[in-house]
Amino acid sequence: GTSGGSLIMRRGLLVLLFVSGLATASPAALHGTHGDWHEWHEWGSGEMTWFGLKLYRATLWVAGQQGVKKDGQLREDVPLALALEYRRDIEGDRIVRASVDEMRKLGASDEQLQRWALEMRRVFPDVRKGDVLTGVYLPGRGARFFFREREIGEVADAEFARRFFAIWLDPKTSAPDVRAALLRLPEG
Repeated sequence: GTSGGSLIMRRGLLVLLFVSGLATASPAALHGTHGDWHEWHEWGSGEMTWFGLKLYRATLWVAGQQGVKKDGQLREDVPLALALEYRRDIEGDRIVRASVDEMRKLGASDEQLQRWALEMRRVFPDVRKGDVLTGVYLPGRGARFFFREREIGEVADAEFARRFFAIWLDPKTSAPDVRAALLRLPEG
């Protein structure tokens, strides 16, 4: 069956990766991450808060001018990057647990989540205020992650990448305001 989340992922909405703060980190971390895609363009940005506490600023980047259709929408098959610029110190394991919880709410199975939690624990570091963690969505391949402009790992699983980026881009996200800002959706 096809769920609403799957449709969105196919439409490229779930192609968000951790890439907020590329404005401060510069897209230099992304150069050479995907063959011909050497120019990254900021698409949208929003602040993630939890009970009034600022957690991170999320910024969505799209690779090359080819990533945008004539109608202004994102293409389904284009690499995207989501940069998270952290506003506070957070342990890597806490990032993993929160990611697992969100992917579970969006329909990932316990079997998938157990496997993916191991992968994320291998990749995600502890972050400090001001650090930037960037995820790059590689359509049909998986996701590659960068920390402080250096590659820290890859999860070569296309389904993981779709589910992971759904945390921010799925219409059922627990952060609809951030999704709207990242995707340049009209408010309200």
